[in-house]
Amino acid sequence: MSFALRSTARLASSVRPALRAMQSRGYADEMAFTLAAANKVYYDAANIRQVDVPSFSGAFGILPKHVPTLAVLKPGVVTVYEQDGAVKKVFVSSGTITVNEDSSVQVLAEEAHPVEDLDAGACRELLSSAQSKLSSASTDVERAEAGIAVEVAEALVKAAE
Repeated sequence: MSFALRSTARLASSVRPALRAMQSRGYADEMAFTLAAANKVYYDAANIRQVDVPSFSGAFGILPKHVPTLAVLKPGVVTVYEQDGAVKKVFVSSGTITVNEDSSVQVLAEEAHPVEDLDAGACRELLSSAQSKLSSASTDVERAEAGIAVEVAEALVKAAE
């Protein structure tokens, strides 16, 4: 046997135990989901099928057995697919999402409101006000705060329509 062939065979035999360990990893088939904000707990370790979240690294969906993840939420809609087939949408202004090895998922939001409770007209007024504050901002801090307010208001308008 050639040197290259023997080296490849040795490498393959040393990799097999690592592959077996990865395949036997104890992921759950269910997903306990928690969604909470300062104003309300929307889900408390509820068993759901899937959740889609907006993050600064891109929107992504989470199913049971998802790889452990930590991400920062951006303003947008968290879509929850419940076990009975119902789909619930909750607007979040910002926050974090944690996906754990046991398939539990926690979304902790600064503010959260069910999409069906949003008033599209009020959201548009909020956007107009935020844009006015941004255009009249005179300091870096005012511009940064107004820019965040515009980003949240734009996401609110999109969610409400």
